[in-house]
Amino acid sequence: MSAPEGLYERVLAAADGALPAVRPPRPSAAVVLWRRRGEGIEVYWLRRGHGLPFMAGWHAFPGGGVDRDDATLPVAGAPHHPAPHEPTRPSPDSPGPLDIDLAPGVAAAALRELFEEAGVLLVRGGGIGEPARLRRDLLAKRATLGEALAAAGAALDAGRLVFAGRWLTPPFSPLRFDNRFFLAEWRAVDGAPAVAPPESEDGAWIAPADALAELAASRVLAAPPILHLLRVLAEAGPDPDSPRWRSTAEADLGPLRRIELRPGILLFPLAAATLPPASHTNAFVVGTGECVLVDPGSPFPEENERLLAALAAAERELGRRVVAIWLTHHHPDHVAGATALARRLGVPIAAHAATAERVAARGISVARRLAPDDEVELAGEPAMRLRLHHTPGHARGHLAIEVAGTGDLLGGDLVAGFGTIVIDPPEGDMDDYLDSLARMQTRGFRTLFPSHGAPFLDVDGKLSESIEHRLARERQVLDGWRRGLRRPADFLPEIYPEVPAAIGPLAERQVVAHLERLGRRGAL
Repeated sequence: MSAPEGLYERVLAAADGALPAVRPPRPSAAVVLWRRRGEGIEVYWLRRGHGLPFMAGWHAFPGGGVDRDDATLPVAGAPHHPAPHEPTRPSPDSPGPLDIDLAPGVAAAALRELFEEAGVLLVRGGGIGEPARLRRDLLAKRATLGEALAAAGAALDAGRLVFAGRWLTPPFSPLRFDNRFFLAEWRAVDGAPAVAPPESEDGAWIAPADALAELAASRVLAAPPILHLLRVLAEAGPDPDSPRWRSTAEADLGPLRRIELRPGILLFPLAAATLPPASHTNAFVVGTGECVLVDPGSPFPEENERLLAALAAAERELGRRVVAIWLTHHHPDHVAGATALARRLGVPIAAHAATAERVAARGISVARRLAPDDEVELAGEPAMRLRLHHTPGHARGHLAIEVAGTGDLLGGDLVAGFGTIVIDPPEGDMDDYLDSLARMQTRGFRTLFPSHGAPFLDVDGKLSESIEHRLARERQVLDGWRRGLRRPADFLPEIYPEVPAAIGPLAERQVVAHLERLGRRGAL
């Protein structure tokens, strides 16, 4: 007999009636600064600061969101664009209607961000006397770029820009950008580029082919548009009229974008009935020949049809064939598509025994039990060996999946890219959860792929942050208990003042989890 559904499962199960609302993306712009070097070219890329809340430690080009004042900055000329009045579709499934690529403020934002992040100021007209000092003042918010340009009688030189495509941030994050990329050829008179910590920690000139080699060897991490731009520059150079800048279909797998941040790990964010602010659950296809599909959690037929089309494209174009479906745990936003996809693909479902027990009540048949420390080798070039780690706390049967020899970990709901993981007793257990975090922290993983949000590079830092966050909450709970609080709801105004009323019952379960742990430790 399966265990009764907890509050967390009931909340998720109640949310599967309609596709989740997705926050509209923020317009943004970035500049691929390049220079001629011998017979080839080099680009200037940055490593984002490790303290940033999103894509910390990733490599990127200077860029950021369009500010309200960017449309008012003085701009001379316009970027080169072969069809400036025809909007480029930034994603294979992006909604319409779309703004035009060169919408007001976009070119100015690209040039402002290039100056703020790399220290390169492209202007026409009057000169800026001390650009380095102005940059420091801008970053410290002691001045504005508009005021400085007006005082110098100068304007941002948009004529130096070449439109190089448009990309939409994948929906693995509630923070999404409709990002326009531009090429700009660097000249010696522009001054040497330099990073501005803490937003960026390092910057370097590098040949596109060398940057691709760094990515292929998993020494750095970068988003799909960076990979695409580097590939086009390496193969075709900075041709301003290349159709590959606007048509990015080569970066897709059928109807979904190809997100392969580490070799052999494809990531597909699927709309799912999950807890806000998340709206999607990441499904993964792991392997270079034989593959496992991890956590197909969408209950929506249209999402699963798109995934099936992407899997067919991956088999046709990359030689990757799904041979099994693996579940990290039993929650609805991780298993909802498993039965339908297993039937369509003709493959078995595998999970921990405790997960198999829980999903049986929903008609999901698990053919293989996955055990802690199991190792499974997937044939391919190269072969991939997966090692399983039992990481209970969020769920009794929770598993994390290590790609052996790479330092990569598919963490399921061990941690999330935003917010915190729900611990809902009796299925959830705070002692188990903290122990799981601590055990994974000792393994030396370099990249953690969560089920909700973008991957983390500072794995130990993220796990340590999660442990410290829980222990800080626990100290608050203990303090409230000592002041006479007893009902879980009475703890919420002080411990979770930001939690919406609709999520209050789940916040109460966190208090219960801490009280149970404190009770077991004799602290109450």
